[in-house]
Amino acid sequence: MWMWMWQVHKKCPMNNSTRLPPGDWHLEFINAHLIQAERIVKTIFNKRTSHQNVVIVEGKHYGKSLILDGKTQSTELDEFIYHEALVHPAMVSQKHPKKILLAGGGEGCSAREILKHDTVTNLTMVDIDVGVLEACKEHLSGLHGNTFKDKRLNLVISDVRDYLKETTQMFDVIIIDVPDPLENGPAYKIFTKEFYGLLKRHLNQSGTMVTQSGPTSLSYDEDCFYPIVNTVKTIFPNTTAYEVFVPSYGSTWGFTLATHGNSVFTKSSLEIDAILSSRNVKDLKMYDGEAHCGLHSLPKYLRESLAIETRIITDTNPLFVK
Repeated sequence: MWMWMWQVHKKCPMNNSTRLPPGDWHLEFINAHLIQAERIVKTIFNKRTSHQNVVIVEGKHYGKSLILDGKTQSTELDEFIYHEALVHPAMVSQKHPKKILLAGGGEGCSAREILKHDTVTNLTMVDIDVGVLEACKEHLSGLHGNTFKDKRLNLVISDVRDYLKETTQMFDVIIIDVPDPLENGPAYKIFTKEFYGLLKRHLNQSGTMVTQSGPTSLSYDEDCFYPIVNTVKTIFPNTTAYEVFVPSYGSTWGFTLATHGNSVFTKSSLEIDAILSSRNVKDLKMYDGEAHCGLHSLPKYLRESLAIETRIITDTNPLFVK
């Protein structure tokens, strides 16, 4: 997942220029004129890996938070909203999902949600940054629980594009949970037409893919959501988009579901609840049949903008966020 903001840790005395109470604050700029701020109790981890800067803090409002390259990825308070929205619509679109590929998701929350489905026999989790994984295993056990000890989980340290070029594995569901496409970051080639074409070759005929697709809020200066959805449509004929509000992101957040088969994305609430019950999926806080239907009810301005979108993200014309 990724968040289009800039992060600062700063001691802010009370004065007319900052208007913040004294203390350490984590500031993230939604745009040049809008800031989200949280008081920081302590910084738990702060290290530059070979791929990105990794920070874990404990905040007064959101609790422990994972921040990559200055962008909030997950917080104790509301990570379940994002991860349940990312994972379960794709999982319930499949009759019997067994083999799953997860790209990214280093804090373990997406894997946690996937493994709630008792149909899953193998989850291959591919993450490029072992430093993120080690930090999250040690400091964010409240988020991932015993996920990394599950025998169904196969952890691979690799770039997911390299992994897909080399593997012969086929999957029922592929879930993309990677950070921002920063120009110097590790993830920008995971949002291109070439990558989605490579991904498609490893998706079973009736399989489903889903990717987080950026902010959909009008508060953000650029509209990443629309070109991501449009790019996926160039590869997959059966595509749908949805959104959910995540407080720590300061925005509604978009997702794109796709298949080259006949998976049905708009099941009734009763059908969704029946599927979750049959798979013994428990401990959901946000997602159920009723919520599923709400996720797919996009507002008019998003539908209209998606209908006229023409941009396509490619390796030679990538999407970068600031």
